[in-house]
Amino acid sequence: MMKITLILFLTITLISQGYSGSLSFKGRCGEPHNSLNDCHIDSQCQKLEDCCDDYKKQCGRRALASVSDAEIKSLSEMLYKLDHNRATTSELVIDPQTLISSSETGSRDDASSRPLFKQVSSTLLSKPTYKALLNLLDNYRRVTGEVEDVPSQEVQEQDTFLQQTMNTDVGRELYNFLHSKGIYSSQSEFIQDLKMMWFGLYSRSSGKLDSSGFEHIFAGEIKGGKVSGFHNWLQLYLNEKQGLLNYYSHSFNGPWTTYPDVLGMQFEWDGYFKEVGSAFIGSSPEFDLAIYSLCYITRPGKKCYVSLGGQTLGIQTYTWDNSSYGDGKKYIASAYPTTP
Repeated sequence: MMKITLILFLTITLISQGYSGSLSFKGRCGEPHNSLNDCHIDSQCQKLEDCCDDYKKQCGRRALASVSDAEIKSLSEMLYKLDHNRATTSELVIDPQTLISSSETGSRDDASSRPLFKQVSSTLLSKPTYKALLNLLDNYRRVTGEVEDVPSQEVQEQDTFLQQTMNTDVGRELYNFLHSKGIYSSQSEFIQDLKMMWFGLYSRSSGKLDSSGFEHIFAGEIKGGKVSGFHNWLQLYLNEKQGLLNYYSHSFNGPWTTYPDVLGMQFEWDGYFKEVGSAFIGSSPEFDLAIYSLCYITRPGKKCYVSLGGQTLGIQTYTWDNSSYGDGKKYIASAYPTTP
């Protein structure tokens, strides 16, 4: 009788802790490998194909504890070195002009008489990832509250952009790292998750499917009478060239003497003001996508510190918490370089 009571007690205890016959590990994601367990939840279990049945449900795609701050800095440094499609100083020439203090960013004064971009090489813009990004940037209604229609051609443009980024050394290096950590089991799984994470639609206004992480970060939006998002230098260049963007000033200029650099800018976009808009300047599309994705996957909703050419830079990401995809995964809400 005592044995039966003990067995019942142990069974109830295991169930209350989240265990089942297949050993559920709810609330214990990132736990070290234990050879006594029948199945595992450590970062290598997907690679070794010995994960518990509900590993993905409970732990999602992000085994955060398995990626250290030092590894993020090391990988970001490698991505920086592998960005062969970054602009050279002959392919991209900018004219930042007036530097203002952080206390002056809300003044709305046009302190720069000339455009930001003096020269952008057509050879640079003809590279596959640049062409793929440019094809996407005109797909969006900038004002929140307006439903985004996504015809099949635009879906194909999304697929092309993601595949082109994966055809680069930057894209492959990011995937190989995340795969080695057991976060993704295949490149196709990674690409599909990027597609949902970046292009999945959600509502920023009135319950309408009017936004996505890609639109907010790469293309920019208008919300509440102000510019929201807009953290991509190619979109800045295109809109300035079309006469839709008026560059005012900058309040931050990064320490880099080659591209990618970082600027914190003030500008007017089609009549709407951006008090501080930070962006990489001269980086390739695959680099922006990789750095933001790395930080979002490993440090979602937090400040993530990367290393670029020996210089530390903060990347702030935000999760979209009002809706989700898959088994509770969160869309990316925003990501950008932080500036003082």
